[in-house]
Amino acid sequence: MKILLLLPKGVEILEASAFIDVFGWNKLHHQTGTQIVTCGFTREIVSTFGISIKVDVLIEDVSVKEYEALAIPGGFEEYGFYEEAFDEKFLQIIRKFNDENKFIASICTGALPLGKSGVLKGRKATTYHLSEGRRQKQLEAFGAVIVNEPIVVEKNIITSWGPSTALAVAFTLLEMLTSPEEAEKTKKIMGF
Repeated sequence: MKILLLLPKGVEILEASAFIDVFGWNKLHHQTGTQIVTCGFTREIVSTFGISIKVDVLIEDVSVKEYEALAIPGGFEEYGFYEEAFDEKFLQIIRKFNDENKFIASICTGALPLGKSGVLKGRKATTYHLSEGRRQKQLEAFGAVIVNEPIVVEKNIITSWGPSTALAVAFTLLEMLTSPEEAEKTKKIMGF
């Protein structure tokens, strides 16, 4: 099963790597067939703190039917995250995954493009909770019902409030795609 990892410029490496590692460990040690496919607007994106990442596919080449889930790490405004995360191509992919009731997992500010796309209207969600709750207020303005918890699961969508939740979100998505037992086996082999 393939998981699309959307990587706009300014994405936070820690949050992206949580998905890559959890699903990579699962595939290597349990042969469940989980595979992360990275996607961006260009073949090489520059993440937070100036780290370059080469992606597998370009956003215009994505066919949602090929994927079981969508993963969206957060990022920094200072590095241009919202320029691509709020782009209509990005938002359209989110809408298509939601329309097909596929799982969508976001970490930290990765919830904001979900909000902007409209898929969180009237649904419980969270996002970065520090800085006087500025990002949570922004998500609420998109129609989300803010829950001040580290991780919120609402139907097919997972949101969280910061980098500290990255691994837990990735394990939650793995559990939803496979089983609680499979997620526990992967946690164990990773030393949790």
